[in-house]
Formats: sequence, C-alpha cells, structure tokens
Amino acid sequence: MIHMYHVHKIYDRDFQALRDITLNIEKGEFVFITGPSGAGKTTLLRLIFRGEKVDRGQILVKGKNLIKIKDPEIPYLRRHIGIIFQDFKLLPKQTIFENILFAEEVIGLNRKDINIKKRAWEVLSYVGLSHKKDSFPLRLSGGEQQRVAIARALVNKPAILLADEPTGNLDSDMAMEILELFEDANVKGATVVLATHNRELINRLRHREIRLNRGKILNS
Repeated sequence: MIHMYHVHKIYDRDFQALRDITLNIEKGEFVFITGPSGAGKTTLLRLIFRGEKVDRGQILVKGKNLIKIKDPEIPYLRRHIGIIFQDFKLLPKQTIFENILFAEEVIGLNRKDINIKKRAWEVLSYVGLSHKKDSFPLRLSGGEQQRVAIARALVNKPAILLADEPTGNLDSDMAMEILELFEDANVKGATVVLATHNRELINRLRHREIRLNRGKILNS
C-alpha cells in the first residue's frame, strides 16, 4: 500500500528532515509513527499525500510512483487518502455539514446530489455529531472539531487514513474516544497511519510502531 525506498527530504540545503527512510506499510495495517518534536513525523505524512516532494529516493502509494506523478494527477491520488490535521483545518464560516460537503466537492462531486448529502449525514452520525450539523466549527469543543475533521476525512471512503497528532490538544478520555474512531475505520478496511508522541495511546492499542528521531528510523 505505502512503500518508501531510501527517501531523503531536505530543507534549506543543510537541514535533513528525513534521512534514508525505507519502510513498507501493507494494506489494512494500523501503524503509529512516533518520535519527539522535530523527528520528521509530519514530513513523512506529507510525502505520502504528496504535500511535499521527495528529494531523493522512491515512494509508491497504491502502486503510484510519487516521483513520476504529475501535478494534475495529485487530486486523483488524494481521492484515496483521508487526512486529519492536529489543527483541524475546518472552514470557520461554513457549518460542519457544509465542511463535509466541501470535502466531497473537491474531488468533483456535486453538492446538490442527494447521495452526497446522504453520505455527509451518515459520517456525521458516525462520529456522533448529526445533531450539530448546522453549527459552526468555532462553536464546538476541541474534541467535537476533531470528530468533524475525522468525518470529513472519511466521507469519501479512503483506502488510506493519515492523521498528524490528532489527539494532541485533547484530554486522555477524549483522546481514547477519538482513537476508537480510527480503530473502527481500520477494522472496516482503511490503512491507518497515525503520527503521535502519546505513549499512553500507543501502549494501550499496541499496533506496529515506527520510531523516528532526527529524520531517521530507529525501528520499523
């Protein structure tokens, strides 16, 4: 599903965010990417959805070589990838229901299509927020905003789910509730790659862990 071979990512000529990364994440896996701040976790995720270009090495995602992929092809790649950011990245002037519809529009679907609205309603119900569909993001708690972000990532039924510190701003109980949504998505077939430094969550779920430090893999 995701294969990296001797990947390097360099910023400002002399800062290597990732150094000689080789790893394989198979279809249906749930993998934690761990390490201290600055270890390269976010950069690794951004390379997977082609938010960044690799400087050296090869990356294959669902059989696509991201070195050779052309810019017009990137949206088609991302149709298969759901992305959840730590800071949610919700549209503040649109309701949470409209935020979900927007995620469907960006891959070319028509907001007026009744099936699109049905799917948006279904994912909001799935994360327990259908009763707040007309609320605006800033009126929600941090945990609720994160649930909306997860619903938005899931609405197009992605094969791959990427999450960058999705519980970083949440208390322990809420963090476990959020992790249960990822667990369920994985059980239903999504390949989950979750970056976190929360040892409590890692120890409780006991999925495979890929540890980074200073841009290098310590284990895989």
